[in-house]
Order: sequence, then structure tokens, then C-alpha cells
Amino acid sequence: MPDWLREVASTGSDISPQVIAARLIIAALMGLVVACIYQASYRKQIGDSFPFIVTMVMLTILVAMTTMVIGNSVARAFGLVGALSIVRFRTVVDDTRDTAFVIFAVVVGMAVGAGIVEVYLIGIPVVALTSTFLSFLGTSLQPPNVDRRLEIRVEGGLDSETLLSAIFKQHLVSHRLTAISTAKQGAAIDLIYAVRLIRADSLLQFVRSLAQLDGVQNVELK
Repeated sequence: MPDWLREVASTGSDISPQVIAARLIIAALMGLVVACIYQASYRKQIGDSFPFIVTMVMLTILVAMTTMVIGNSVARAFGLVGALSIVRFRTVVDDTRDTAFVIFAVVVGMAVGAGIVEVYLIGIPVVALTSTFLSFLGTSLQPPNVDRRLEIRVEGGLDSETLLSAIFKQHLVSHRLTAISTAKQGAAIDLIYAVRLIRADSLLQFVRSLAQLDGVQNVELK
């Protein structure tokens, strides 16, 4: 059998568990370095950029796992491309961290299918500990009052700023219109705001006040 065909059909891993663990830990540390450079260069508030920072660190670990799973196997490389293509077009995610966990599941599945036990036995704890640590860190760094996404649908013929201004002044520290689009063939307008509440415990009252306005058809606060 030709050498290139033997490599395509090869299974298992020649990498020792110690080397796998060391590579994944180094990947986590390098991911943190990349995240710190990102945060320093973009100068965003840590609460706004933290989900993306977590994603970068996790992706660094996952790419290192993927590289070890694929090795020299062309078949595994094509299999990964196919799997991620399916995930990309069939899976809807609301958070970048969700995307990282989808890739995590794909890589672990490939490692199991390829019989590379060491990669997923060591990789799963490393990813779990890193994501848990960053989650606790994010909670401690997160300000008590953060920007939220407010989606409102109003009747098309209304002045939305005049309609919403009184309640916005009563409940919000700040608000910023980020997107606007038509709905129901132009009969309604969808408005998306980035809002920051005066009191974090006033979510329900804020949404109720908006929903009771004449002309407001739907309110969603995320």
C-alpha cells in the first residue's frame, strides 16, 4: 500500500498523554494572551467583550485538539470540513460561546470515532476547567447593570421616539437605537435598542410599561 494511502487510513495517535496535556494547557494560556491583546487594543468595557474573550480562549484549545485529532489524515480533515459545514448552516446560536461548544462537540465526536482516547479524555477536562474558570471570572468582572437588547414592534404610522421617550426616561440610564426594519409588509416597524436600566430589578415593570402603550405590538428584552 502506498505511504500516502496508509496515512489516510491511519487511526490512533502517536502523541503521548503528557504531550497532549501540555499542548492543551499551552493553548489555553496562549488563548488568554490573544484575548488580552484584543481587550487592550479595542478598549471595550470588559462586560461587553467578555463573551467574545471566552470564545477566543476556547477556540484556541479546540483548534489544538482538532489538529491532534486530524494529524496527517486527509480523511479526517475532509470529515471535519463536512461536519462543520452542516453545523454552520443547520445550527442557530445566539452567543459566540454557543458556537465554541458546538465545535467542541464536533471535535470530541471525531476523537471518539478515530479512537484517539487521550485527546478527548484530556481535552474535555481542560475545556471544562477553562470555561468554568472564565465563567466565574466573567461573573466577578461583570458590572451589576449591563446593556441589554430591547426589541420593540410598533405600528408603522407612529413616531416611536415620542411614544417611547417617557418610559425610557423613567427606567433607563441610556438607550441607543442599533437597528430598524419594517415588518408585516410595512404596516409595522421593528426597533432594536441597546439599553441600560437604572435598576436591574425593574425588568418586568419596564417591559409591562412598554407593552401597555397604544401602538406597541410586541416587546422583547434580552
